[in-house]
Amino acid sequence: MKRFLTACFLCLGLGFLGAASAATDAELTKQVNAFVDEWHDDAANTRMVYFDKIAKDGVYIGTDRTELWTRDEFKAWSRKYFDAKSAWTFKATRRNVYASPDKSMIWFDELLDTRNMGHAMASGVIRKTRNGFEIVHYQLSVAVPNEVVDQVTGIIADHEKKAKK
Repeated sequence: MKRFLTACFLCLGLGFLGAASAATDAELTKQVNAFVDEWHDDAANTRMVYFDKIAKDGVYIGTDRTELWTRDEFKAWSRKYFDAKSAWTFKATRRNVYASPDKSMIWFDELLDTRNMGHAMASGVIRKTRNGFEIVHYQLSVAVPNEVVDQVTGIIADHEKKAKK
């Protein structure tokens, strides 16, 4: 009996994980791609509506380990770039979109070409509301080729040693 119950729970758990991580339908993927592409375009063109697409309780994680912001903190930090009409430019070259079974929570990963960092990677979580989509979590990282990761981590370690002095 114990084995039977364990097998049932295992099958149910695997079934849920499969359903939750399955690729979304084409229409939802199209909508999400349009939303995220427009969000990136808002930054490239320094439109303040960029921040309205981030949920009030949203989080943005940048490439520096100090860059963990709430939406309002991120907006305050970014103000200098938007005021100077020179924010960042991210263009997705690939994006995978996934959704919960009820499609209320959506997550994605993307490869980006950027104006100032070269290749980057990001992932995000989007909440679907009555009023549309809102980003609740976004994390950006610089894509470092494995062949040079030791050099990059060495440069970072040297930088951190100097910063402590």
